[in-house]
Amino acid sequence: MIENEALSKDDKNMGVAVHLASFSGYLIPFGSILGPLIVWLMKREEIAFVDQCGRNCLNFKISVMLYAFISMILMFVGIGFILLGLLAIFDIVVTIIAAMKASEGISYSYPLTIKFLKS
Repeated sequence: MIENEALSKDDKNMGVAVHLASFSGYLIPFGSILGPLIVWLMKREEIAFVDQCGRNCLNFKISVMLYAFISMILMFVGIGFILLGLLAIFDIVVTIIAAMKASEGISYSYPLTIKFLKS
């Protein structure tokens, strides 16, 4: 983990941007992955903190998409509706927490994340 004293304000802001870019998924299809992916690809070579935040965010958002797909399948049983609603609330809450941590210079590790992109 990178020490937050070594990070500039711009580095922290880019880390926040990675996390908040995932909210574009509520407006455009696959935006929750495309938003952070674009910011991550643009800045990962320049800023190690953005690389960490981007990997964490993308791993979580891909995991959430997988969980959403499973919830959609479970809609045929009835429980999927509840799971999908809880998943959306969980996604919003932990993404806000991750953005707040990034503003403090801390790379947040999302809960329930499958590690697709290794560090």
